[in-house]
Amino acid sequence: MASTAAYGTWPSPIDAALAASHDGRPEYVGTVGDEVWWTEPRPAEGGRRALVRRRADGTTTTVLPEPWNPRSRVVEYGGVPWAGAARPPGEGGPLAVFVNFADQRLYAYAPDGSEPPRPLTPASGTGGGPRWVDPHLHLDRGAHGEVWCVLEESTGPAPTDVRRVIAAVPLDGSAADDRAAVRELSDDRHRFVTGPKLSHDGRRVAWIAWDHPRMPWEGTVVMMAEVTAEGTFTGVRPLVGGTDESVVQVEWDRDGTLLFVSDISGWWELQRIRPDAAPGAVVPSSRLCPGRGEEFGGPLWKIGLSWFRPLDSGLIAVLHGLGGKRLGVLDPETGELVDAVGPWTEWTETLAAQDTRVMGIAASPVGAAEVVELDTATGHTRILGAHHEDAVDPAYYPEPRVRVFTGRDGREVHAQVYPPRHPDRTGSEDEPPPYVVWAHGGPTGRAPLVLDLEIAYFTSRGIGVAEVNYGGSTGYGRAYRERLAGQWGVVDVEDCAAVALALAEEGTADRSRLAIRGGSAGGWTTAASLTGTDVYACGAISYPILDLEGWATGETHDFESRYLESLVGPYAEVPERYRERSPINRTDRLTAPFLLLQGLDDPICPPAQCERFLARIEGRGIPHAYLAFAGESHGFRRTDTLVRALEAELSLYAQVFGFERADVPVLDLGR
Repeated sequence: MASTAAYGTWPSPIDAALAASHDGRPEYVGTVGDEVWWTEPRPAEGGRRALVRRRADGTTTTVLPEPWNPRSRVVEYGGVPWAGAARPPGEGGPLAVFVNFADQRLYAYAPDGSEPPRPLTPASGTGGGPRWVDPHLHLDRGAHGEVWCVLEESTGPAPTDVRRVIAAVPLDGSAADDRAAVRELSDDRHRFVTGPKLSHDGRRVAWIAWDHPRMPWEGTVVMMAEVTAEGTFTGVRPLVGGTDESVVQVEWDRDGTLLFVSDISGWWELQRIRPDAAPGAVVPSSRLCPGRGEEFGGPLWKIGLSWFRPLDSGLIAVLHGLGGKRLGVLDPETGELVDAVGPWTEWTETLAAQDTRVMGIAASPVGAAEVVELDTATGHTRILGAHHEDAVDPAYYPEPRVRVFTGRDGREVHAQVYPPRHPDRTGSEDEPPPYVVWAHGGPTGRAPLVLDLEIAYFTSRGIGVAEVNYGGSTGYGRAYRERLAGQWGVVDVEDCAAVALALAEEGTADRSRLAIRGGSAGGWTTAASLTGTDVYACGAISYPILDLEGWATGETHDFESRYLESLVGPYAEVPERYRERSPINRTDRLTAPFLLLQGLDDPICPPAQCERFLARIEGRGIPHAYLAFAGESHGFRRTDTLVRALEAELSLYAQVFGFERADVPVLDLGR
């Protein structure tokens, strides 16, 4: 029998160190010959990513030792940082190329040899570039082989002084000290480009491009070119897409057609187009699985994400769903779609394929992200790497409830509710638990329905969590995400409040003990909620946007420098809207205690905004704490940082909600 204890006071084996050790997930899965490779987080190793290799015999090893860190900073969010290829017998085993985070140089490495990684591109600081992302290895191109990838480099001192092109880097290392040895394959007519996809016959190449002020989920265009025998692009032309159509992935099928994911119908759907021999002449595109009311794609926050892979059999592996994504196999001839069998309910936007096998990253509400393989010939699935192992009794994991709430004007608001759960404790029947609303980042993003030990850290102590996929979130069609157009700081705030108040009204949550937390765009929503509503007793704000005017006039990176034009409106036309909605200009309405967390090396949401915000509340007597972390950027990755931040957040709730926690340091909420 469970004993009764006050919510928030329950003992839990899930401490902050355990939650931190499981922070992050594998990414960027790919094949190298018969092997499967991917990257995975290492919070205890300075927050680096490790490149991991699973050999054909099933053994798994780390490809690169510390401090090598395969991670790109192109558009600051990066993207696919590595590529690999098997070489003929006697040539030293597989060859890998990767972007090293510390210097942003592209390196080549033969893991079966004895030599360390050797640089392929000129030296760079972590500032101006050149930087590289989404590499594609072509061992038969050029005199010694080439890497085709995206090149980003600065053209001036401002964050927006930048150009991006598709480039070819020689594998012989001749460009390591000579920028002129890098061949530019595309011009810089477009502000943003993805890596080049070469057709199976080597005659054509395609990529995705877009320009300010659009973001890639608003409007992109597919560019195509012919490839000459010398490896240059000619006849460059747009093929499909536009200012109001978001194409997020392209892949060549073996029959010479181009497969792509577009939201022209209002949903990201898989389509096919056949380029004509005459430049610019194309056969109209064909939707391969129409009318399902599901998404087959998502927002292109990182360069090189993948939601589908064509198979040699003619079938296509796809990720699809409403909200979360499942792995399915589509027969494009019949439209039949069969889902993979297994416990995984959420697949992330990275797929690889070889012969009949499909590899990806998948998780569930009771299992963390794993590297999973589906054999489409047999229907069998198996775990290849990053095996989930329960660090504690699963009885301490929360049991989420997927719900749809009613927001302002009757609009639907999607959310996942995680009630407190403990095998040996329960709360009093006449005392509803405290709840924390989690606002995800983006804001063009979504909170996945997967096991998260940070959520379990709170729910196992008697604090409920509600993740709100507010209007503007992805996974529910273009119309749902366009609810935020011009309404950032309004719709997101209203939808979060609607969920919080509905939980309180139905008796699930304690109305007097509601909190809100979020990072990045979620930090904005948290701060906007604390300065614009009286719903919450406190809040935890991480690496936030606090001053829209500053962010719109040079205080962020190039990728999002004009994002606010769609989220808020053109600054030149509605400057008063920028001022009125910014939490920094509404500090006179702030009364709730808060915790502010910031990385000092953050180029996306710089610490200057936090510092100005704190200056505005100085002397107001509002209980608060500011923790700034050297060496951390946008999103925390180091074990010590993650532990400190999580324990500080729990201490905030303990002090505001009125319960004791002896297992964490007391956060000094100075006034």
